[in-house]
Amino acid sequence: MNEIRSTVKIVGHTDCGEAICAAGGRISTLSGNATEILEKSGDPQKNAALIGKVAASGHTSVIEHISFNLAFTNVSVLVEQFMIEFRLASFTVKSRRYVDFSDAGFFTPEIADAQEREKFIRVMRERFDDYARLTELGIPKEDARFVLPYCFYSNFLCTLNGRELYHVLETMLFGRGAAYPEIKKLGEELLAQASEIAPGVFGGFLNCRHTVCDVPVAVPTGIADARTDVKQARTELLAATPDPEQIVARTALIETGLCSASEIERLIADKEIVKQILASVVESDRPRALENVSFTFRINGLSLSGITHLVRHRMQSVQIPPLKSGRPEAYIIPPSVQANAQALEIYTQAFRRAADYHRSAPEEVRAYALLSGNTLDVVTTMNARELLLFLRLRTCNRAQWEIRAYAVEMLMGLRAAAPLLFSHYGPSCCVMDHCPEGRLTCGKIQEVRQKFRGDYR
Repeated sequence: MNEIRSTVKIVGHTDCGEAICAAGGRISTLSGNATEILEKSGDPQKNAALIGKVAASGHTSVIEHISFNLAFTNVSVLVEQFMIEFRLASFTVKSRRYVDFSDAGFFTPEIADAQEREKFIRVMRERFDDYARLTELGIPKEDARFVLPYCFYSNFLCTLNGRELYHVLETMLFGRGAAYPEIKKLGEELLAQASEIAPGVFGGFLNCRHTVCDVPVAVPTGIADARTDVKQARTELLAATPDPEQIVARTALIETGLCSASEIERLIADKEIVKQILASVVESDRPRALENVSFTFRINGLSLSGITHLVRHRMQSVQIPPLKSGRPEAYIIPPSVQANAQALEIYTQAFRRAADYHRSAPEEVRAYALLSGNTLDVVTTMNARELLLFLRLRTCNRAQWEIRAYAVEMLMGLRAAAPLLFSHYGPSCCVMDHCPEGRLTCGKIQEVRQKFRGDYR
């Protein structure tokens, strides 16, 4: 495995660039239609000056009109985890479920001591050897990947607008990303390219005052090391909007514009009417009424790989502990490994050795040395519309088995809390009355429908 330099490249951007950002700054105060104002925004120097003035006054929405396409090449998966948490961006990542990563290679962070550097490289290569041995034993790639260290190379595409890129750069250069030289260097590389493309937006970036605050919550004395290995439920419903079913039904009726307030209250007092309204909302093409109720879950013991499945859903508020707080001794064991004695020995030894190394490794490399199967507890809040999409995709038989198990348990908790609403939730074939997977369908539609509908409808 040869070491390759991690890079990020802006491979595309809005062709009218700063002209449309400047037009956005002018349109609210000048006469003329949108096209005319854009046509008058042809002077790059005037555009740059205007963008800087408007953005400096706090009206940074104008820089949302320029978008950037980024290609991250051979960066550590730690960088991927960092980037994918920016929810106002789009990502497409090379799948670890289907692609063989035996020879993917890995990023080696800056380690001043030569012996420590060689030790890091040797230990990481051992984990790749474990991955190869597991796949040779017939363990699926999506399960063998759990022994890959969090320094393995990731390649992904990202698209975001100028305002979000500004936020990303602040966090890379002055926030939590700056703690990792790899991320900071990528931020510097990205800023140089963005400044050349859009000097009005990014040219004065380093001269601005950046107020990124990534100070962790202060933990009371004696609590920080009180974590135990006590068995916990996979998911816990921590909070929910009170009376969610009535709120959704009431909102849907208000949206029709046909009912008075008193008539709405009379209707939603009838459980059967509420049930009919909720079914109609879930089945509609525009279920906006679902956005008015939210649910907060604690998700316990989710693998680092599983976290990437969760955070791909953009419309949520998700809190993920920093990787440096990860416990190397906490990890999941896939059923396929559990059922193979030889594979289980390789797998558990991989985590034991990784934990031993983690405890003695320099602090700056410990996050890179975590394995993809190490676990964290996370918290997420989603509204009922985002939950509809999340549960449609993640309770499906096509979903990866770990995130599917969590999704099914979340659905059961939601049905216990609001059965009239969440009895209509489940895999796409239950919600949509057809399977959208085409030739990749599991072919078990009736069985799936019986499982998710039988006890609830």
